[in-house]
Amino acid sequence: MFSILIAGRLPQINFQQVSETQFVIPIPDVDHVNHLVVFMTGQIPFPENYGGGGNWPSTEGPTWIYLGKITNTKPSAIFKINKIKDNESKLGSSLAPALFSAFQHQTAIPSDGLLGISVEPLPQLDQQVQPNDVTPSTVASNVEFVSKMLNNFVNYVTSFVQNVPGTSEQIVPLSIVTTWYTNFQRRITENPNFWKQQN
Repeated sequence: MFSILIAGRLPQINFQQVSETQFVIPIPDVDHVNHLVVFMTGQIPFPENYGGGGNWPSTEGPTWIYLGKITNTKPSAIFKINKIKDNESKLGSSLAPALFSAFQHQTAIPSDGLLGISVEPLPQLDQQVQPNDVTPSTVASNVEFVSKMLNNFVNYVTSFVQNVPGTSEQIVPLSIVTTWYTNFQRRITENPNFWKQQN
């Protein structure tokens, strides 16, 4: 049902089912892994209104760090794992408690790495909290962001176009571009998702 892809390696599908709804896969040589691409193989979909939450074991105890989710409508995601250890002391409530407890009681967590996927209702996954710097992204969301950012830029600067006297050329003052950049940077700092409300 699931597969992972790490740059420079073959896709891996050797997930181990540890309960009715939980799966794990070892990640060898994890020190050289910055991102994991997790995707559904397309052979088996999630049950309706369910998805899979990606989790990473914490070194601080029997808890797991929530990385994000994949669903039937968004069947792939990129999980950023290279800063997890740096952030663990700051995570607090971002840790997902009690996940894979049966697995942890039976098996020691590998010293390299381990990815867990827990099949859960979508509303339950939506309530999970992702720690900073491990938020997953998808190619589609990155394309959407860039598209909306560029549309915002073009719409803004073209409203300040000036004609060059005696020619058919049009220019935009550099100060207008600088103002757009400053405003966009401020807005995305205040609300990283503001662009999702842009038409």
